[in-house]
Amino acid sequence: MPVSKHDVAAVQRCYPQIYLACHTRHRRRRSTAAPLTSQESSILAHLSERQPMRAATLARHLGVVASTMSAAIKRLSSLGYIARGKDEDDARAASLRLSRQGARAMQAGSVLETARVAGMLALLPAVERARAIEGLELLAKAARRMPANVFREP
Repeated sequence: MPVSKHDVAAVQRCYPQIYLACHTRHRRRRSTAAPLTSQESSILAHLSERQPMRAATLARHLGVVASTMSAAIKRLSSLGYIARGKDEDDARAASLRLSRQGARAMQAGSVLETARVAGMLALLPAVERARAIEGLELLAKAARRMPANVFREP
C-alpha cells in the first residue's frame, strides 16, 4: 500500500514539535571524563539493551565502512558502553548491545533532554503514553531498515 501524503506530512509536522519541546538548548554536557563524538553518540542511540544488533548492520545503516565502525566499537566497549558478544546466527559476527552504563551515556549525550522528555510523557495518560512509545519504536525500526544516504521521494 502506498504511503499517503497525509502520513508523510504528519511525521514532518510532529517530529519538529517533539524536537523543539525537548532538545537540550545546546548546553554542553559530558557523560564521562571521555566525551563522546557525535558519531559515537549516534552509535549508542542505535543500540538496545535488549535486542542485539550486528556491527555490520549498524555500519551499513550509518553509512560507515567496517574499519570505522570497528574502531568506534572498540573505544565504546573499552568505556563499558557496549557489550559485545557472538551473533546467534553467525558466530563470526559481532553482536552488540547497549550496556547500562552505555544507556546512561546515551541519555546524557542525547539531543533530547531527559527531564523534558519525561515531562512531556507525564502529560499523557498511561495508555496513550504506551501507544506513543510503541509508535516511535515502530518508526525507529523502519528507520533502521533504510539504507544510509538513500533519499526516496514518496
